[in-house]
Amino acid sequence: MLKRTHLLSSIALLAMPTTAFAQEAPQPDDGAAANEEIVVTGTAGGGINRQDAAFAITSISSDAIDRAAPNSTADLFKVIPGVSAESSGGQNGANIFVRGYPSGGDAEFVTLTVQGVPFFSPPTLSFLENTQLIRIDETIERVEAVRGGTGALFGNGQPGLTVNFVQKEGGRDFEGLVKASITDYGDLRGDMLLSGPLGENTSFMVGGYYSSGEGIRSPGFTAEKGGQITANIRHDLDKGSLLVFARYLNDRGQWLLPIPVIRDGDKVRQFGNIDPGTGVLAGPETRLAVLPDGTRADLADGRGARLINLGTNFDYEIGEGFQLRYRASYLKGDADTTGLVPASTAMTADAYAASLGSTVGSLTYVNGGQAVAGDQQVIRAGTWIVRKQIEDFTNDLAVEWESGNNKFTVGAYYSDFSSDDQWNLGNVHLLTAENHGRLLDLTLANGQVATNNGYTQGSFFNVNAAYDGREYAFYAVDEYQITPELRFDAGLRYQNYKATGTIENNSSVDIDGDPDTLYDNGTAVLNGTFRNIAYKKGAWSWTAGLNYDFSSSVGAYVRYNRGNTNPFFDNLRDGIFVSPRVDNFEGGLKVRTDLVSLYATLFHTKFKGLVTTVIQNGAPVADIGGARSTGIELEGQIRPVDNFAIAFSGTWLDAKYRDFFAGGGTIDLSGNRVQRQPKWQWRVTPSYDIEFGDNSKVSLYSTFSYVGDRFSDTANTQSLPHYFKIDAGVTVDVNKALTFAVTADNLTDKVGLTEGDPRTLGQTGGEVVNARPILGRSFRFSAAYKF
Repeated sequence: MLKRTHLLSSIALLAMPTTAFAQEAPQPDDGAAANEEIVVTGTAGGGINRQDAAFAITSISSDAIDRAAPNSTADLFKVIPGVSAESSGGQNGANIFVRGYPSGGDAEFVTLTVQGVPFFSPPTLSFLENTQLIRIDETIERVEAVRGGTGALFGNGQPGLTVNFVQKEGGRDFEGLVKASITDYGDLRGDMLLSGPLGENTSFMVGGYYSSGEGIRSPGFTAEKGGQITANIRHDLDKGSLLVFARYLNDRGQWLLPIPVIRDGDKVRQFGNIDPGTGVLAGPETRLAVLPDGTRADLADGRGARLINLGTNFDYEIGEGFQLRYRASYLKGDADTTGLVPASTAMTADAYAASLGSTVGSLTYVNGGQAVAGDQQVIRAGTWIVRKQIEDFTNDLAVEWESGNNKFTVGAYYSDFSSDDQWNLGNVHLLTAENHGRLLDLTLANGQVATNNGYTQGSFFNVNAAYDGREYAFYAVDEYQITPELRFDAGLRYQNYKATGTIENNSSVDIDGDPDTLYDNGTAVLNGTFRNIAYKKGAWSWTAGLNYDFSSSVGAYVRYNRGNTNPFFDNLRDGIFVSPRVDNFEGGLKVRTDLVSLYATLFHTKFKGLVTTVIQNGAPVADIGGARSTGIELEGQIRPVDNFAIAFSGTWLDAKYRDFFAGGGTIDLSGNRVQRQPKWQWRVTPSYDIEFGDNSKVSLYSTFSYVGDRFSDTANTQSLPHYFKIDAGVTVDVNKALTFAVTADNLTDKVGLTEGDPRTLGQTGGEVVNARPILGRSFRFSAAYKF
């Protein structure tokens, strides 16, 4: 459990520049005035002008979020240059990759914050990436995303991507919004927002959403259900301010996993009746299950979280030129996963029986008992259960001293976090390989019994573990305005990380002692013995940057930073004590005029001590080594005439492994491309506003996006072909109060793959393969009323 030690510490992130979001809000007519855009993420104070800072940030307004129409929190990250966000796993279970930083999945190099403070300090754990712990709704004012730069110094020391969710706050007037939406596949959602004054110097905001439905990949039951409510109160003091906020999340959605598809070179075709855009193996027969060990499972539980998150921001001037800034967050709750995970490719029942060394004796449906022919296509898929009880208490304290052209900040950061895990992986069913697969029982001609109530196998990997982690960090940063045009900053951080854990051991047994009952041979069981893990390490990070403004509209910067991350609890459980280190070099050009905004960043990154882990053949398998990446990020907007704009963003990336080994150090994968990150990806979004009087407007927009070829695995054997996708939308502002909108996702119903089968490495040998396609064509209709 989380220790109650309360140490003040800090997250005053160093001043950062901004890169404009690909769908920017309307800009002021005066180009110089436009350069006064202020961002708060990564700043030592209340914000900074983008032209004065020295690395890249993307700012996504609430209007831009509406136009992006993300299917999930992670899906919004697709608009950020340098980021590859695979949201095809549903509302949760995304894989997010940054600038060629190698990882096997989840979001190892992504930190999420609310109001500038991390709400769960570990960026990721197995079966938990942090977008699972927050939803986007009407309470979000904007989202700011910082890539690289000084992020390695502050917060949890993230050298990759730091994403900050900035909440709306109340003003002088009472305001509100109600919104209802429905999809063409029947999912419903309602949003609400209310804000206003509580006194002369006090205001409030409260809002949230609730949604329900079967999802676009309907399993035949309600698989998407839940909501979130967020509230805050702000009080302005004579020399500062206090903001307190609370958020309750209780939401879950279907964990979408690879399905059978037919690969024909770079073309992907439908397998059987499983539509690549809407099909799913899960169905009414597999929803409710009693696992071989007696555990009850319900696929409707899906993947999600039930938690409470409390936090505060306190800013106060303690003396002439001295500012105190305090940030804190407390989170506690559950983050659970239940899913139907493929354990084989599709094949005929005859072929499956042959793989067991015999032929089909009898093959019947579990429900109904009817006989099934041997040429029936079958697939094995297991019901996996992962339970996590998580807790996090983070404190951030900084003191800032500003004198003349110099600003000096010192601070400390403390985080205490825990995760209690109970896993039951395996529990493999024999199913018909079709949409809503049906359970099968198989007896072989040699008398061996291959299944019991549809199960071919019990658990192959269990976890019963309790982990605790603590991180202490201290940092110092100096920013100096050398001339009106030239700004220099430098800083360093020392962090100390401690982790402990108690883990129950597994044994492999034959449950009934009969080798001819194949379904329970080699079953993993927790055996009542325990082992302990302990890890402790300190590390230094540092950075230095220069920013030069050629004019009020043109600037450039260069930066170097070194950052470190810590081995996660799951790595320590598997005996991997490697601590990743990142060295990043980058430079950027920023241009902002009435006609065009253009932000270009060139980066080169070196990685050491990287670990990529997947569960293969019932056990975690790790590849360890380094990598190097070089890339260019572009984003901006062209505004040729009033009411018309073309927004764009794109990334070119050359990322390859270096001194990277698999197979226990026996297979050198150096020179292979870093998995699951394309060389090319880009987005172009034209938009046009048609105004009718002072308060009425029709907005038309569309996004054309391209994702290039990738490899799904470190060995570069599972290729993922490129794809092109079109989204579109129409918004009608009837008046100041009433708005209607229609958004279309994947308008041409393109089949694009984001993941192969990470649990079957190297699987490309047959025409039928398992892969996870993007979601099929869908439409969302909404109506909103403001008051």
